[in-house]
Amino acid sequence: MGWFWADHTVSSNAAPPRIRSSNASPPPECPMHNASSQTPQFSPRNTTQATPSGSCPIRAPNEPLTLSKSSSTTISKLNPLNYMPSNLSQTRDTRQTIHLPTERETSSIPRGDAETNWEYPSPQQMYNAMLRKGYDDTPEDAVESMVAVHNFLNEGAWQEIVNWERRFSRGLADGWQACRRGEEGFTEDADRIKTLRNVDPPRLLRFEGRPNEMTPKARILEFMGWMYPAKFSGEPPFDRHDWYVQRRTPDGPTKEVRYVIDYYSAPPEPTGEPVFYLDVRPAVDGPTAAAERMMRWGGDVWYRASGAKVREKTAA
Repeated sequence: MGWFWADHTVSSNAAPPRIRSSNASPPPECPMHNASSQTPQFSPRNTTQATPSGSCPIRAPNEPLTLSKSSSTTISKLNPLNYMPSNLSQTRDTRQTIHLPTERETSSIPRGDAETNWEYPSPQQMYNAMLRKGYDDTPEDAVESMVAVHNFLNEGAWQEIVNWERRFSRGLADGWQACRRGEEGFTEDADRIKTLRNVDPPRLLRFEGRPNEMTPKARILEFMGWMYPAKFSGEPPFDRHDWYVQRRTPDGPTKEVRYVIDYYSAPPEPTGEPVFYLDVRPAVDGPTAAAERMMRWGGDVWYRASGAKVREKTAA
């Protein structure tokens, strides 16, 4: 997930890779899809970077990444929108034994800094990135499937964010009207609600991966799995991302909303296709986000528990 790129290389018209049931499941060598909490079984090269004298080696979570044009350090070569190398080569590595496609797929996710969409890396760029991180044991024949899974999960995460924004981009009062009939009622009213919400769609500003920092909700679910294993799996998420989204309010100005995404794996389908569960919600950075989460959860629980659906059918 999250491997977007900011440079605008024109991709060809080749069809994007598809997830195949035989090998679409992320291989254990993939560092972004390690389904266990154990350390991936790699032998990364030493990537320790020297810290300039007098500078603080720790960057605050919300501190912008400042790049110096005159600097030759690794961090100066990173794209500040996603903290990935901005000029990773499409050239075949000398250790590579098979051909990997260089075509890049354009996502459906609008960028916050341009009137274009984010682009996914090509399989060749993905492979080069993993070699650059020191993962020399990555099977080359699995890279295309890894890219397809990454893209698939990113698209699913964005659709969940869009669903949140359709409910709350016009404020809490309008959001409650969208939530009071629960998830099922919102789906039934989707066309009408889309017409009423005449606001610009959200745009992705930037994102960051935080796989080693469990969210409070993930910790609670893990504890519930320990307490009630029959009802909760207790399996921790294999990855976590924070996506920063631009929301345009009804009055015109924009605001930044941080979304938290926990990625869970589930048992595969009988056909062998992998199954994933994405828990996407606004980060509780203030009372508005907390109210949005309570409205969506509470509206759905109340609608189902109070028998509102039965009353609506009876009245009809």
